[in-house]
Amino acid sequence: MTCQSSESTETIESDRRSDNSSRVVESDESRIASAMKDLRNTGWYWGGLTANEAKEILQETSEGTFLLRDSSQSDFLFTISAMTSAGPTNLRIEFKHGKFKLDSVLLVRPRLRTFDSVVHLVQHYITLSRSGDRAARSSSSTVNSSSSSSSSSSSSSVQLLLTRPVYTALPPLQHLCRLAINSRTPQVQDLPLPNRLKDYLRDYSYHV
Repeated sequence: MTCQSSESTETIESDRRSDNSSRVVESDESRIASAMKDLRNTGWYWGGLTANEAKEILQETSEGTFLLRDSSQSDFLFTISAMTSAGPTNLRIEFKHGKFKLDSVLLVRPRLRTFDSVVHLVQHYITLSRSGDRAARSSSSTVNSSSSSSSSSSSSSVQLLLTRPVYTALPPLQHLCRLAINSRTPQVQDLPLPNRLKDYLRDYSYHV
């Protein structure tokens, strides 16, 4: 009979935990890299734009106008800066367990959807905002926000409305065509198009 010391067992368990942890890190890094790839295709990802700079851009826009930028807080990767009924507001996006979701008030947080990508998250709230379903918007998009006009870190609750992105530059015509096609059919493989164009459509499967 082969005996195994308790020290050896602990070493094996430690190695297993380390291996699992490494896989989680690799998975998270892959998910974030994929999210960044999608964001760079959107035209409304502004990178390291500051809260004050976002406020200036949004100041004279209508409610629902938004852009996405890197978060200035180390606990979050990205922030949606949007014009709301309360003025320019910053809505943080958290990344946890391989999923993205909005930072929210405690009571609403369990009801918020999680997403594999940031663009999918934004697309979801754009669809909700444009649907006219106030009940659905109220139950799923009341989020923590911080006004960029305040120098403090105080936050409040605001109903999220996203309707129109602010582009860093005019999107290329081919990208606008891709958005139009994606908004009408998810079955790209069935379209009578060359494979090269199908690959281009599949490379960005969203319609925002």
